[in-house]
Amino acid sequence: MATLRDIRTRIGSVKSTQQVTRAMKMVAAAKLRRAQENIFKTRPYAYKLSEIIGHFRREGRFDPSSHPLFLQREDVSGALLIVITADRGLAGAFNTNVIKSAEETVRQSYSAISAAGRLRIVAVGRKAHEYFGKRDFTLVGDFRGIFRDLRFAIAQEIGDLAVSGFTGGEWDEVFVVYNEFKNTIAQNRIVEPLLPIPHEQFLTPVMDAEGVRRPELREGVVADYIFEPDIRSALDVLVPRYVNYKIWRALLESNAAEQGARMVAMDSATSNAGELLRSLRLEYNRARQSAITSEILEIISGANALEETS
Repeated sequence: MATLRDIRTRIGSVKSTQQVTRAMKMVAAAKLRRAQENIFKTRPYAYKLSEIIGHFRREGRFDPSSHPLFLQREDVSGALLIVITADRGLAGAFNTNVIKSAEETVRQSYSAISAAGRLRIVAVGRKAHEYFGKRDFTLVGDFRGIFRDLRFAIAQEIGDLAVSGFTGGEWDEVFVVYNEFKNTIAQNRIVEPLLPIPHEQFLTPVMDAEGVRRPELREGVVADYIFEPDIRSALDVLVPRYVNYKIWRALLESNAAEQGARMVAMDSATSNAGELLRSLRLEYNRARQSAITSEILEIISGANALEETS
């Protein structure tokens, strides 16, 4: 049985842990507000870019085979997965869920390519880098610690890497695996095609819920665009921006989802510490009462022994 000193020591340790988890919850809540503001500002622009690119294809305004990033390849002999995790843990199943989605994608779609050594991983975040780096995967680039100072230039760097490998024939498909921010307590696991640009616009659960499918114009009115100087020149500007903003949105979504997951995890840890403290205090009081009772019995026994000898 634990002594009073042991229980007091453990109570002090749990109190210290509770203070840390409460502080981490407050920090995550502050970061979450900033991350939400960033993602809410970025989503409309990213959605509109996807809508314009999709309009080009639906209306047949250009030949997709004329642009390298639209070209679907019949023989897929190489692939790239951009896996976005956090740099730190203590966020519940946030990192585990993304890694599981990536592994499931490899198992279902790229097992032969992986066995042939033609699968590449862009591990964004320290957790993904450490996980895939310790296993039989070939990593491309080093994007650890980027969430300390998340900038659009990082998305551009990842986008340039994906595009250069795709146009150079190093990989024939590119997918992005990440957590989409749904709300403070929930995230959606997303495996989104990036290259080649899909024929149908890819909709995440949040995009679907926000009505991205709904036309902005009246039924029967077809949207049209005027291009200067021509469609191909416009595409040469819009398509790289589309790729970069796809990655940028995924980074922001993952960052917001991470802070939400950490806030919930730390709130749960703080509550659990409170429950443990109540149990430890009850155990301490029982042990203290038992010790006092034992001391009283010893005193009474000693007094009785003195009376018998006198």
